[in-house]
Amino acid sequence: MPDVERTVTTTAPLSTVFTYLSDFTNTEEWDPPTVRTTRESGDGGPGTVYRNVSKILGHETEVEYTVEQVVPDQLFQLRGKATGVELLDTMTFESVPEGTKVTYHAEFMPQGAAKLGEFLLPPALKKLGDDTAESLEKALAKLG
Repeated sequence: MPDVERTVTTTAPLSTVFTYLSDFTNTEEWDPPTVRTTRESGDGGPGTVYRNVSKILGHETEVEYTVEQVVPDQLFQLRGKATGVELLDTMTFESVPEGTKVTYHAEFMPQGAAKLGEFLLPPALKKLGDDTAESLEKALAKLG
């Protein structure tokens, strides 16, 4: 299954970074393809549902994300469903001497006919991962 992982470090404190990233509506500020994200239900904990609209290859795609796990200052995980693909996004957080280290891991699970194009994903995911890491670093720098 195709996936992408990037790690960024910021001088911002761990609790500040966790609070910012576990509010998934903030993807509008740090996730390059995101057009908008709204919280549909819940309080941010497990079971909370977010609706994300992203522009990919010139087309808007809607993803419904449900929060699966939250471990304060350690882990934030969501499962997403869109036409033809399921996603599992996991962010882990670690306090380091220079501030906070965040690792973002996204798994893509093509469904149905989309499986036929799975071999095309790795190059696109590399670019997406690089762009997201760069944007995330800039957004987190503003918190520090």
